[in-house]
Amino acid sequence: MDKNIIRNKSFDFALKIVKLSQFLSSEKKEFVLSKQVLRSGTSVGAMVREAEHAETKKDFIHKMAIAQKEINETIYWLELLKETDYITEEKFKKLNDDAVEIIKIITAILRTAKSNLNKNR
Repeated sequence: MDKNIIRNKSFDFALKIVKLSQFLSSEKKEFVLSKQVLRSGTSVGAMVREAEHAETKKDFIHKMAIAQKEINETIYWLELLKETDYITEEKFKKLNDDAVEIIKIITAILRTAKSNLNKNR
């Protein structure tokens, strides 16, 4: 079994975001916010995948930092969707909890990677 937690969680999160975007488009007829949350919510996992094959430690840190920014942006769109009643409080809570967990993991990865980079200087 693949033990790359951030890879698995970011991919699972992307699947949920794709389904949310499909729901927003088909059921709520909302197209602008749905595309925004789709873009940022799926790019987290894409950046994690890119980081797996980073050319240098600095490149890895850069790609993970972008993933961190994207998950933070996704939280913004989720909050906006909740406050405009496009998603329920329950749906928001589930997705937001996942996003917060992902941002915490990425932050820990970045902290460790930066610390290791500074030790090797």
